[in-house]
Amino acid sequence: MIVVTGASGNVGGQVVALLAAAGERVTAVSRRTAELPEGVRQVRADLDDPAGLKDAFEGADALFLLVAGQNPQAILDAAMAGGVRRVVLLSSQGAGTRPDFYRHPAAFEDAVRRSGLEWTILRPGGFHSNAYAWAESVRGGRSAAAPFGDVGLPTIDPADIAEVAAAVLREDGHAGRVYELTGPAPTTPRERVAAIGAALGTPVRFAEQTREEARAQMLQFMPEQVVEGTLAILGEPTDAEQRVSPDVERVLGRAPRSFADWAVRNASAFR
Repeated sequence: MIVVTGASGNVGGQVVALLAAAGERVTAVSRRTAELPEGVRQVRADLDDPAGLKDAFEGADALFLLVAGQNPQAILDAAMAGGVRRVVLLSSQGAGTRPDFYRHPAAFEDAVRRSGLEWTILRPGGFHSNAYAWAESVRGGRSAAAPFGDVGLPTIDPADIAEVAAAVLREDGHAGRVYELTGPAPTTPRERVAAIGAALGTPVRFAEQTREEARAQMLQFMPEQVVEGTLAILGEPTDAEQRVSPDVERVLGRAPRSFADWAVRNASAFR
């Protein structure tokens, strides 16, 4: 059995669906009730309460783990007590490139490495789906605002992350690997807004924010330390953060999906 945490989320929900479609027994763990494929067992639990995960982990042999909760070692101890032997951690590119800013995922990575389990770490960069932040302004005024309009980063489709995770959970040969997950090419915020306009069949205006404007907006839903790290990546990315990784293709045998493809598939959110 495979346990998927964050089963109601952007990536976890797709991991559940892929595993169920492949005939795996799946337990979906989330804090709120999620709509799940037939046959998937649902457990409502919180990673901040590892003791409450006992039922979810009982009889499991693999775990898809989010960076959530404050005690990764306690989560892993509960998983091992239930029989888990393989863990796939959804971390963040920043844990490798800017660990001082991304201490939470870095701590989870350290715990996973020291766990004695068969582990694989996934480090995606920015998600294509971060563009959902523009949905309201695109729907209401055919405009979208972001800082650093001409700085390109190879963002990734959450569907590709989910496919990689499902493959690594089911297949041998990935133990001890850290996979950097990116899209097929860097795109700038200006280019991503244009791609949304193309998917809608109507122009969308790009408005460039100052760093301070973006910072104030991000602080409404992100911790200050993560905001500073994110702004640094968006505005002054390192070579590693702009590099297109081959890892999606190595695992899946195909190139990752482009932002333009994501925009077409999700155009209804911006209409």
